[in-house]
Amino acid sequence: MVTSVMQWFDADFGAEAINQRADKRNKVDWVRTIPFIILHAGCLGVIWTGWSWTAVGAAVFLYFARMFAVTGFYHRYFSHRTFSTSRWMQFVLALWGGACVQRGPLWWASTHRHHHRHSDEEVDKHSPRQHGFWWAHIGWITSEKNFPTDYSRVKDLAKFPELVFLNRYDVVVPFLFAVLLFGVGKVLQVLAPDLGVTGAQMLVWGFFISTTVLFHGTACINSMAHVFGRRRFKTTDDSRNSLILSLITLGEGWHNNHHQHMGCVRQGFYWWEVDITYYLLRCMSWLGLIWDLRPVPSEAYNPAKHIGGTPGKA
Repeated sequence: MVTSVMQWFDADFGAEAINQRADKRNKVDWVRTIPFIILHAGCLGVIWTGWSWTAVGAAVFLYFARMFAVTGFYHRYFSHRTFSTSRWMQFVLALWGGACVQRGPLWWASTHRHHHRHSDEEVDKHSPRQHGFWWAHIGWITSEKNFPTDYSRVKDLAKFPELVFLNRYDVVVPFLFAVLLFGVGKVLQVLAPDLGVTGAQMLVWGFFISTTVLFHGTACINSMAHVFGRRRFKTTDDSRNSLILSLITLGEGWHNNHHQHMGCVRQGFYWWEVDITYYLLRCMSWLGLIWDLRPVPSEAYNPAKHIGGTPGKA
């Protein structure tokens, strides 16, 4: 229990001992999961704070702004290195991703790389085929054996001490982000009282509600994108393509495309496959913030490689 409590503040505390245990099972660590439970329970604060268009608008904006951080940075950069950037910009991307409250960039990348290596196999941490829908959606993230970061899978990232710091103390950025939102709400309460927003209201909507919805939007890819949708490529897993999931996650719903060609920055391979994350990354490349965006390989457009053939142009 002491280890679980300490890991609220230091994600690497006791991790070595956990990794060495031979009896690691898919079992919920309720003490370690308390902050995650508080995040969800915090949404109930709306009963006391009420709502305002300003607070709701902030929640929606922060959902999509941080979903882009998850999809564009945690996923397409840190997990798959589908583009290049400078060290200082890499740090900015990690900070932005940290505000999503989905743990540190190295843990996220390590976990996702493990998923691709063992997708829908018995050892896959969040496979609906192996463990059921709800475990794939939310249960896996509460399990003791899934909390430590496997740094051996992210040696390319672990060489940067600033990334290791953000990963180890992954509570710092979310805490500061929550304080900032509360402060913004208090300032607006004084300077623009007609908006009807308060510090507590901005905290509840901008942090608790927006972040909780963000988590479940992201988790839909682990669960629903392996159950619902269509398959273009005959991959060894159950990954599928879904327009609805792509709209919710800014392009991550083209999951079958991604599992077939995980190394390219674009996941919507055709013009009608909406991939907002890719469009935004292209804009960042035009500004010189990122570069060397890895394209979709030409073989992806070969109908002979598709299940039943797929007409169209990129």
